[in-house]
Amino acid sequence: MGYLLGVILGTLLVVLITRLWSFLVYVIWRPYAITKKFREQGIMGPAYMLWSGSIKEIISIRRASEGVVLDINSHDITPRVLPHYTKWISLYGRTFLYWFGPQPRICVTDPEQTKQVLSNKFGFYIKPEPNPIIFALMGKGLVFSEGSDWARHRRVVNPAFAMDKLKMMTKSIAKCAQSMIEGWQIQDESQEKEIEFGRQFQELTADVISHTAFGSSYKEGKEVFLAQKELQKLALATFFNIHLPIFRYIPTSRNLHKWKLERKARNTLMRIIQSRFDSKESGYGNDLLGLMLEACTSGHYGGKKEDQRMNMDEIIDECKTFFFAGHETTSHWLTWTTFLLGANPEWQERLREEVLRECGKEIPDADMLSKLRLVTMVLFEALRLYGPVVMMQRKADKDMNLGTLQIPKGTAVTLPLVIMHRDKEIWGADANEFNPFRFQNGITKAAKHPNALLAFSIGPRACIGQNFAMLEAKIVLAMILQRFSFRVSPNYKHAPADLLTLQPKNGLPIILSPLNA
Repeated sequence: MGYLLGVILGTLLVVLITRLWSFLVYVIWRPYAITKKFREQGIMGPAYMLWSGSIKEIISIRRASEGVVLDINSHDITPRVLPHYTKWISLYGRTFLYWFGPQPRICVTDPEQTKQVLSNKFGFYIKPEPNPIIFALMGKGLVFSEGSDWARHRRVVNPAFAMDKLKMMTKSIAKCAQSMIEGWQIQDESQEKEIEFGRQFQELTADVISHTAFGSSYKEGKEVFLAQKELQKLALATFFNIHLPIFRYIPTSRNLHKWKLERKARNTLMRIIQSRFDSKESGYGNDLLGLMLEACTSGHYGGKKEDQRMNMDEIIDECKTFFFAGHETTSHWLTWTTFLLGANPEWQERLREEVLRECGKEIPDADMLSKLRLVTMVLFEALRLYGPVVMMQRKADKDMNLGTLQIPKGTAVTLPLVIMHRDKEIWGADANEFNPFRFQNGITKAAKHPNALLAFSIGPRACIGQNFAMLEAKIVLAMILQRFSFRVSPNYKHAPADLLTLQPKNGLPIILSPLNA
């Protein structure tokens, strides 16, 4: 008995020592070795602090910038949105190494290196595993799935975003926009009205994604959106925390709140899905939810023999992804575009003339929208200056060569879009100015590099919903320009903030004036 106890204690001691040694290697030896490897390549960065890495310095620099309010015509928002990058670039150059806890991150801004990372088709640069609350918020759908799972999901979802399907959605989008605009009606045409556009666009795009992708309404899906808003706040509050896997299972007050919100979102999605099952007659429908349910219940899609079955958990995760991504990013894109047009009345008038010439006062259809060249140019320029996604990340899944850089396995590659979209060597001396004419010959000729605009990403994992988002933004913008002139309210404070997506910190109050009939 004593011998057996000794063996057990000895085994536990060996396991403990092995785990402790692995931990020390991870938090001490590995950071030292990686820092040395990058220094040999001429890459410097802030010093690694045991366990916390560069996090304390990031928090300190960001706090110092929180009170900064920019001039309304200042579009160089990097010192407000990524102030630690601004400081580190001034000290170490545009390529530098920093640490998120014990995880190394290399900042890359070169467009060719960026193209190499994002266009890789072999899965060598994968999505880093996010904060667990981000998983709860968006699910493990297209955004975070990898390998064969991602390919299977993409095959199922892709038909919902074909151009012929998108054109059929214009009436639904316009109907949602018309409902919003009718709420703005001003009785006396000589009067003006102040409206907070950020909140309006949030509700509008939520209603649009509900109708077009899930055959429901904003009212039916409201619980999902509210739960996601709360999860977004939780994610922001824990963004700079280092998450150990075991902590996600401990019933802390934060975890209990997260689990409650997850249940609320899941239950609402299950009701929407169940109603589709209950009303099934000749099929599940040809919107996003219908296509996923078809893939859930059949073993194949579109005549292909390979198994594309999706289980219910995968469908719910995909619903979470599109409920969030389908309205959050587009709403802020519309908000920032309205801000730019409100601050640049000459461009607003140019767009209004184009809209009235091509659409008159009619609700725009797909053919009319295809002729709105100036509107398209302004929307691209808004994406460049105020794209909803501030940065992207990938992680080297093996030792990689990136241009002349040697990237050790496990190193995250950070692509700061806010900085890259303002690179004067790529975009010209006016990179910090609002100049939609740079897109008059299309995206690929707008800058010195054809892949300089990265708002929708590039390569095999480019945003599947980009054509849908562009269609929606064009319809909404055209319908507003047909009916109103507008300017930015004097109450607006120009303080762009990275709140998972780029948003006006205190909303966007706009002064509306009805146009004469």
